Amino acid sequence: MQIILQEDVEKLGTRGQLVEVAEGYARNFLLPRKLALEATDGNLKRLERMRATFAKKEATEREAAQKQADALSGVSLEVSRKAGEGDHLFGSVTSADVAEALHAKGYEIDKKKIVLVEPIKAVGEYEIPVKLHREVVAKVKLTVKKEE
Repeated sequence: MQIILQEDVEKLGTRGQLVEVAEGYARNFLLPRKLALEATDGNLKRLERMRATFAKKEATEREAAQKQADALSGVSLEVSRKAGEGDHLFGSVTSADVAEALHAKGYEIDKKKIVLVEPIKAVGEYEIPVKLHREVVAKVKLTVKKEE
């Protein structure tokens, strides 16, 4: 089934792109969430007009993301967790914990934008990437300390 993406969808495509997907994926996920439109003749004609709107929206979003990235570049966070021998944490520090620490500093970042390959399970200093836009990634310094 061919669809027109209205929003960026990770591992599928960008806004305004015409892509081929499985019917179930389109009907059950993309269309109900208004992430895409069916590629009918009328919608294909609308696509040209939509592309100009998408370009303006893209530019403003990228600009806002860049400003937020500049603000985040100097932020350093500190998290304390219980740790055993060898400085291994009993639990782990996840993207939700990083988002919560950023919230405490006054930054509203969704945990889905924080890119952790796997949860942090050891005491130390880490550089956490925050994907604010598909072209803008900010780095936040995180220090995980042993709780006394």
